[in-house]
Amino acid sequence: MLKFEKMKILYEDNHVIAVFKPCGLLAQGDGSKHPSLLDQVREFIKERDKKPGNVFIGLLHRLDRNVSGIVLFAKTSKGASRLSEQFRERDISKIYHAWVEGKLERSKAILKHYLRRDEARRVTHAYDKPLPGSQEAMLFYEVLKYDPSAGASLVRIELMTGRRHQIRSQFGSIGHPIIGDVKYGAKGAHPDSLLDLYATELTFTTATTGQPVTISLPVPDKPGVGIKE
Repeated sequence: MLKFEKMKILYEDNHVIAVFKPCGLLAQGDGSKHPSLLDQVREFIKERDKKPGNVFIGLLHRLDRNVSGIVLFAKTSKGASRLSEQFRERDISKIYHAWVEGKLERSKAILKHYLRRDEARRVTHAYDKPLPGSQEAMLFYEVLKYDPSAGASLVRIELMTGRRHQIRSQFGSIGHPIIGDVKYGAKGAHPDSLLDLYATELTFTTATTGQPVTISLPVPDKPGVGIKE
């Protein structure tokens, strides 16, 4: 469980707080008894600011359990409303980095697929053509380097749409799954179930002043090491 004194706050103002989510921690409770980052942030704010009663904390977006990186929460209803609108209108820039298997033929490209979720198997399938119930998914990637010893490429990813398991599904479908992501075709899993997919940069405008804010994290220099806090 992430202890309060070890919680890494990346940005905070009167309306929002951004924190680092480590691999293995749920962003939001799923009905199980496993701890979640949402609950921990709420308790952290309650304890730090000595607030009585319930503390408002709104989750504005999610990361998969085995993905680490930046997660933004709202501390007020105004923050929740205005930042949620930015997410809906795609005014927020979300950058990811990933180590993927193999060497990609193109150094940069836009991936376009049609995704359909299989809730029974908890997996998202990517197709080249639209199918009933599918949603269009697009992302832009750029290869930053290739590590021949690991047989892996480091890619920078900018989402153009936001779909569940979008990055994992799209890279798996082109034969370059994220390192450790056996669900989408990786050769093997890391011992700690880490996925080499990281939410490394988030740009938004503040809820009241409209000032741009960019939060960033260091990119792992090789697969399997995770983000160095």
